[in-house]
Amino acid sequence: MNNILKRIALANRNLAILIDPEKMKVDAISAFAKAVMPTISTLENQLQIDQFYFLVGGSTMENVDFEKWIITLKENTHIPIVIFPGSSKQLSEDAHGILFLNLLSGRNPEYLVEQQLQAAQKLKNTSLEVLPTGYLLLDGGKETAVQRISRTKPLNQNQISTIVNHAYAAQLMGNRLIYLEAGSGATHPVSAEIVHEVSKQINIPLIVGGGLRTMHQIEETFNAGAKMVVIGTAIEEDISWNG
Repeated sequence: MNNILKRIALANRNLAILIDPEKMKVDAISAFAKAVMPTISTLENQLQIDQFYFLVGGSTMENVDFEKWIITLKENTHIPIVIFPGSSKQLSEDAHGILFLNLLSGRNPEYLVEQQLQAAQKLKNTSLEVLPTGYLLLDGGKETAVQRISRTKPLNQNQISTIVNHAYAAQLMGNRLIYLEAGSGATHPVSAEIVHEVSKQINIPLIVGGGLRTMHQIEETFNAGAKMVVIGTAIEEDISWNG
């Protein structure tokens, strides 16, 4: 598996299912991979999805054998696996790619450069496809794990011009993807207006996630300009979720 970035850019609609290894034990992966396939087929048909991905990562990843977890998932699925890391410790050569995140909505140097420097040492000779990603945390109506761990405040969704400027700056800095994140279980997903305004300003693929629980919300997000939509909590709570 290679050229994930190219695949995302060329596809009209990409859908990623976010899995947190802290919430799923290794011995449950096989059953999950089998049970989620009918859901993926339903989503593919109803939303006209071109490409599916698994995003794998969590905020702390304590007491998780991340390498073993990734290997087990890879053995049980044909869907590309992309690491969505909470820190430089969440790396595995057995994934297909990794979002190299820059938390540009915050001003904590630990997540602007320090974690990236630590990861760079491990990625020098990697076979992973590295996807530089400008990561913007938006206020989704509740405190998120990202907010707590990074000790940064999310951007206010009412300040659309500020969000657009952050996204455009991320592109100018060389990022190849922009990720608008309302946070896991957000009560207020990223608004379609924000997605529309950001997508108008940038010319790189836009990823949107956090709090999307209905087909209507996902469809609206795609129509507003997202190249990839990420769902997590909805499937985590109901493996047969179909919006």
